[in-house]
Amino acid sequence: MKPVKPSRVRLAQLLDRALDKGLVLDADLIITVAGIPLLAANLRLVLASIETMREYGMMDAWDETVRAQNQSDENEEQTIPAIQA
Repeated sequence: MKPVKPSRVRLAQLLDRALDKGLVLDADLIITVAGIPLLAANLRLVLASIETMREYGMMDAWDETVRAQNQSDENEEQTIPAIQA
């Protein structure tokens, strides 16, 4: 077999794949001293596009809130009469 040079993955390709498929980091951190837990943290990091997150049902409430706010802003613009000089 002849050695083959591995292809390089560019940062843009890696980011595109992460946004398309999604990347989740879930971690629990507990700091203890002498067997006594002093501090606990539950961390969750999600890296994905809004479209991908909506496919998994993660951003539905946020998306509905933003769409409702944009709709009310558009309605206000339509109902406010133009000021003429």
